[in-house]
Amino acid sequence: MALDIRVGDRVARVNLKSMEGSHAIIEVDGVTYDVDVVMVEEGVYSIIHKGHSYNIEMIPGNGPKNYFVNTFDSSLELEIIDAQSRYQQSRNRDSIAGAEKVISTPMPGKVVRIPVVEGDSVEKGTTVIVISAMKMESEYKAPIAGTVKRIFVQEGDTIASNQPLVELE
Repeated sequence: MALDIRVGDRVARVNLKSMEGSHAIIEVDGVTYDVDVVMVEEGVYSIIHKGHSYNIEMIPGNGPKNYFVNTFDSSLELEIIDAQSRYQQSRNRDSIAGAEKVISTPMPGKVVRIPVVEGDSVEKGTTVIVISAMKMESEYKAPIAGTVKRIFVQEGDTIASNQPLVELE
C-alpha cells in the first residue's frame, strides 16, 4: 500500500511493505526501515528503530486525513494523500483555496502570541499565531502569501476547537 504524506512543504512517498503484529517494514522515498510500532494509548504510538525508541502523538486535524503530530521536541502538521484525497482535491479546488484563508486549530488552547497585525503582508510560511495546547506551543503559519484581513482573537484568549483565529486575503 503506497501513498504520499505531506509534512509542511515536503511530500514523502511511503509504502508499507509488510506488517506482522507490531513488526513493520516501511519504505520512505526508497529507503527501507525495519520498525516495531505499538499504540500505547489512543493516538499515542511507540516506535522502535535500530534500538532507539520514539514516541509520537497523533491528533486528528481539520479533515479526515489531516493530523497534528507531536514528538518530544517538535510539532508537525501532516496530510495523507491517497487516491481518494487526490480526487476530492481536484473536485473542490475553489473551496479548498477559500478554506486556506482562515487559520484555526483542531484543539482548544490559549493564544500565546500574535506576531502580526491586521493589514500586514505575509509570505507563505510566516508565523501568524502561536497557540499553547496540551502543554505544547504550536506555531500556525500562513498557508498562502497574502494580507492579514482579520484577527479574531487576542493574546491570552482561551480558544475552542476549530475556532477561526486569523483570516488572510
